[in-house]
Amino acid sequence: MKSHKRTLVQNLGNIDYKEAWDYQESLFKNVIAAKLKNRELPEEERQFTGNYLLFCEHPHVFTLGKSGDEKNLLVTGRQLSEKHASFYKINRGGDITYHGPGQLVAYPIFNLDYIFTDIHRYMRALEEAVIRTLNEYGINGERLNGMTGVWLDAGNITKARKICAMGVRTSHWVTMHGLALNVNTDLNYFSLIIPCGISGKAVTSIGNELGKPVALHEVREKLQKHILGVFEMEEYTGEITKH
Repeated sequence: MKSHKRTLVQNLGNIDYKEAWDYQESLFKNVIAAKLKNRELPEEERQFTGNYLLFCEHPHVFTLGKSGDEKNLLVTGRQLSEKHASFYKINRGGDITYHGPGQLVAYPIFNLDYIFTDIHRYMRALEEAVIRTLNEYGINGERLNGMTGVWLDAGNITKARKICAMGVRTSHWVTMHGLALNVNTDLNYFSLIIPCGISGKAVTSIGNELGKPVALHEVREKLQKHILGVFEMEEYTGEITKH
């Protein structure tokens, strides 16, 4: 395994959305700055810029991507407060989504120069990691034509339901934001939005499909294995250091 495939994996636990976003931004900017500095150096002096894979849960929050429509939030600010939920307009792609307890969120901050410089392929690889994770629970995750994320019964217009939403940002071939996999999520919160701006499609979770709650840490371990696997990355347990 080449050293540039090293990935520092961190579990941030249940963390405020803005706090996690700020942390992502700091790592994202550091990786980009290191890349730009490397361009000024001879190849033999260039340093490892780092890869990070962050896992967390968030308190109730709705986030709207830069291409999203605020009309897809179906409640007022006062109603959000009553639901103990917050709302952020953020700099990822995609429309509106919900994060909350019982949902597993993954934020890969990858330098795609080390992997492949193809955003479409990157998104399909993230989907593949989720599909492999779901397969371990006997759930058949699928892609829905023209839609990002992972779905169940994708070929059945009346039964299709989304189990994992995705939205990313990239700059200089560095990624941030990522995916949200519903594990034991309170699905009632999705009724407050038009999820991902797609009307008429249901949302589900692993627990809902199995009829019982599933340990979040167990799903996290499986998803971590599959994300690292599809990108052929290697977990690095120390601090990312220059070499």
